[in-house]
This record gives sequence, structure tokens and C-alpha cells, in this order.
Amino acid sequence: MPDPFVAPEESTAAAAVEAIADELAVFDDWMDRYQFIIELGRKLPRFPEPWMDDAHRVPGCQSRVWMEGTLRDGKLFLAGISDAAIVSGLIALLLRVYSGRAPEEIVATDPVFLKELGLLEALSTNRGNGIAAMARKIRELAALQSA
Repeated sequence: MPDPFVAPEESTAAAAVEAIADELAVFDDWMDRYQFIIELGRKLPRFPEPWMDDAHRVPGCQSRVWMEGTLRDGKLFLAGISDAAIVSGLIALLLRVYSGRAPEEIVATDPVFLKELGLLEALSTNRGNGIAAMARKIRELAALQSA
């Protein structure tokens, strides 16, 4: 089975946030940005079926979201998926920023970038709460590893 965990594209979480901002800036309207985000979700590594259970479910999300993390060589690698296309895309954005980083870097990277990129304002309140819950879950996993 292929590795379900996302490997980092950029060298740091900050570089990933910057790259995402640059990519989103290409689009003039939110419909195009949503399409781009949905495409990112379609490119996520395949999430193992057995992990789509309550133990992996992220509470606080409108749609169903599952995540898993594993520590490899001092870095936390993350996998995730949702039953909603736009939410899978948002997961892809979060994993691009956080997966494959040292737990300390993850904890130090405030998800305020979601607001700065205009993602939270462009989403419904429920989706905004959901993405905040996903970011919180990732940072909790990292905090457990760095403790």
C-alpha cells in the first residue's frame, strides 16, 4: 500500500504558507480558488479505509474528517481525508503546512495563516470552525510528541 502520509514540499511551514499564498493570489475570484483547493484535495495520498473510524475522526467538523499522525525521525507526518471535496482540499492545505515538520515547528506555527489568506472569511461559519478544529487537532498531536 502506498504511504498515506503527506511529505513536505517546502523546507519550512512558513515557506509552505508563503507558497500557498502565492498560488491563491493567481486567482481573481473565490470560485476559481475553491476549484484549486478541491483539486489539491483530490491529490491527497489515499487514506486507509480502516482508519475511517471514530478513533481517527476529528470532532467539530460539519463534514466527516479523519486524520492520523506518525512520528518518523523526529518529524510528525500527517494523513487526512474528508467526505466533502472542499474540506479534503482544506486538509491538503493544512497538511502541506504541517506534515513532515518537527513537533516544535508545528506547535510554533499558529494557524492564523488561514485567516490571513482569507480562507476563513470565504467559508461558511461551520466550515471555518471545522478547519480550526483540524488545525487544533494537528497541533495537539504535535504537542503530545514534543512533550
